[in-house]
Amino acid sequence: MLLQTGQGLSTVGSEAGAVAYTLLVLSLTHSPAKAGLVGFVRLAPWPLFALPAGVAVDRWNRKRLMIMSDVVRVAAVGLLGAAIVTGHVTFALIAVVAFVEGAMYVLFNIAEIGAVRSVVASEQLPRAFATEQARLSSVYLAGPPLGGALFGLGRSLPFLVDAVTYAFSTGSLLAMRTPFQEERDTTVRMNLGTEIREGLAWLWSHTFLRVCALLFAAGNFTWGALELTLIVAAKREGFHSAAIGGLIAVIGALSLAGSIAAPRFHRVLSMRTTLISNSWLAVGVGAFVIRPNVYVLLAGSAPVVFFGPTVYAMIIGYRVAMVPDRLQGRVNSVARALALVALPLGPVVAGVLLASFSARETVLFLLVWLLTLALVTTASRTIRGAPDFQPSDPAAAAT
Repeated sequence: MLLQTGQGLSTVGSEAGAVAYTLLVLSLTHSPAKAGLVGFVRLAPWPLFALPAGVAVDRWNRKRLMIMSDVVRVAAVGLLGAAIVTGHVTFALIAVVAFVEGAMYVLFNIAEIGAVRSVVASEQLPRAFATEQARLSSVYLAGPPLGGALFGLGRSLPFLVDAVTYAFSTGSLLAMRTPFQEERDTTVRMNLGTEIREGLAWLWSHTFLRVCALLFAAGNFTWGALELTLIVAAKREGFHSAAIGGLIAVIGALSLAGSIAAPRFHRVLSMRTTLISNSWLAVGVGAFVIRPNVYVLLAGSAPVVFFGPTVYAMIIGYRVAMVPDRLQGRVNSVARALALVALPLGPVVAGVLLASFSARETVLFLLVWLLTLALVTTASRTIRGAPDFQPSDPAAAAT
């Protein structure tokens, strides 16, 4: 409860800041391409730092690493807020702060996954991650409209509020007494490359988890691009910043509803059905090509947004249950790095396309990508033979 409560408020601030970054760059430069670039640098730390972060999480105290990440983010985001107040904000400063915040999130997030494993029984992990998805969805519901509203009141406010929420997260972590990892043998220490390869080898030897990570990478590219497309399309249709935050909040509401429904879906759907269904639901964004209206884009995205938490909770819960505690950081960092390697490219590609073409043509490009992904998922022998989640059965780890 302490972990979820502390991260609930912290991620509200983060989501408010995420919308504010785009709105700040657009107001400062009037360039969708530069807004996409800031989106890129905020997400780029995943492929850059996920693997060494996984080693750090397995080597050192997870709780201390999480606290350090929060403190650095307080300083970075607070500096940006102060620069806006004093009139010294520049595009370069925005990009640097976005990069630092993203880098610290990578370290924090990988450590947090192991922390969940330490405080939740194995058979409860899917429900635990469904609960976490619900928390993230609630945050996504509240954060964007808050960010848009705060930005409308003052450009610095979303970032100053974000800094305060990171400080609250630090306090909640300090209040926790539960160990965030099992006892470790600190006398055995391999070099960085060897430790990374050990985590990579474990994941790569499990075909199903490897394929899921690669499929998530392809899908995440699309969602990184779609969020920027939705914001830019809304701006072009004359939406106020608070209204844009409200549109993104609808996505949060759908995701929250899906998170609540996820445990029921887990009981009645196999992993094979879940993955294939999710890939075809994503094709609904193509409705925007037929009728280019921002509300149609939102409606077309609704089914896959609702169903997404079921997929994430099921796959992440399965992976975390199967991985030994001493490898949690490295294996999860490899999985996240693979899954998110293409995410930073989404805003960049969307920004370039939106600078040269209409939102409709941009979504058409994304639709072709999603159709290809759905066909590949459906045809995959690995997905068709997906395992059942039996966390109490150690043999499932070899599936």
